Amino acid sequence: MALNFFPFKEIDSIFFKTGKRKETIFFFSLSLLIIFLASCARTGRISATPSMVGLASWYGGDFHGKRTSSKEIYNMYDLTAAHRTLPFGTYVIVTNLQNGKSVTVRINDRGPFVKGRIIDLSYAAARLLDMIGCGIVPVRIDVLQDTSFKKQKQEYSVQVGAFILKKNAQNLKKDLSSKYMGVYLSIFDTSLYRYYRVRIKARDLNHAQEIAERLIKDGYPVLILEEQ
Repeated sequence: MALNFFPFKEIDSIFFKTGKRKETIFFFSLSLLIIFLASCARTGRISATPSMVGLASWYGGDFHGKRTSSKEIYNMYDLTAAHRTLPFGTYVIVTNLQNGKSVTVRINDRGPFVKGRIIDLSYAAARLLDMIGCGIVPVRIDVLQDTSFKKQKQEYSVQVGAFILKKNAQNLKKDLSSKYMGVYLSIFDTSLYRYYRVRIKARDLNHAQEIAERLIKDGYPVLILEEQ
């Protein structure tokens, strides 16, 4: 699972090694908000359901703290989304077709109710897809199935980027390896693409937080992951 560290202040940083400067959505401060998605690890594979392609939008502050269609309270800093038909609790991988960036979100709301749009993402998810400025982007949605939760001894890592292009991941890994120990690539396959995720191993949660703080100071966005 991901322990997401989200901002109360935004800073400019490099994201996904695209050659452009991006704003990170993660920032450590005294008012840090820590979101625990679950106290367990999640595993799953891509469903046989055909991929959905269409337009994604996002919703944020106007709905923050309000009740969703699933009766959950909407948290704009959580990785969630609204979909018109997928069951609540379904996990999907959303890929921005303009830049190849992807994010895994949980469906907990209904919408969007605008013709042509197929998913409405949380603010946090939209930031990871680099779509805040434009507001609407073409995406592909892959449904995860056989999602299971297992209580187990946890290990931690810090994820700095995820790419479809292996070269981009290798370049980021090379840059990080000059400053950090334990940098590695984690591969995740879908029915259509292979994703290369750049991560740094951590001894425990405290060590992961220390690594995350260093990365943020160096200008990188981070996700602290709890995994087997």
